[in-house]
Amino acid sequence: MSIRVLVADDHAAVRAGIVLILGGAGDIEVVGEAADGEEAVALALETRPDVVLMDVRMPRLDGISATRQLAGVADVLILTTFDVDEYVFGALRAGAAGFLLKNTDADALVEAVRVVARGDGLISPGVTRRLIAAFAEQVPRRETPDVEALTPREREVLACIGRGLSNAEIARELDMAEATTKTHVSRVLNKLGLKSRVQAAIYYSDSSSGGGEL
Repeated sequence: MSIRVLVADDHAAVRAGIVLILGGAGDIEVVGEAADGEEAVALALETRPDVVLMDVRMPRLDGISATRQLAGVADVLILTTFDVDEYVFGALRAGAAGFLLKNTDADALVEAVRVVARGDGLISPGVTRRLIAAFAEQVPRRETPDVEALTPREREVLACIGRGLSNAEIARELDMAEATTKTHVSRVLNKLGLKSRVQAAIYYSDSSSGGGEL
């Protein structure tokens, strides 16, 4: 079954290049192209893609605002030229499942789409370290429910997410089916009021550094 992708970027040449790259992957189907955030939201609601590749700086509605509107509709992978903390933090707060820079090579871009489609999170290696450190400082723990809301198994899953494990890796480590893992991940996010597993990883980092016990 193909991964359905919507590409949103205000530069036609950039969109064409991305579509060409994704079209070369046998398991990815581009179901739409959008030139701005409003069009991206409308097309996503119409076509129901698995993943939206979203630029940040677009007319009418920026990519971060569009990502916020697409929560629960599709997983959003931000693809931008700008390695700016404001954009990274804003995208993840809005619920983006991943953040990549446009200098990412073609193979890595295709694999990133696959990773996000599987329900895993992904951050460009160049921003990961400072992202976790800075974001943990900026988001007080009181903004989300306490980890006590989680069952023991859900805490184990949260710890695995915090270590950067994929669903398949969590399933192997905790000796359970991958479908069961996905269910636990969803419950963790819902109970903690988080929008993505990336936010969950940051929450775990914040909880651990703050001396809390998971």
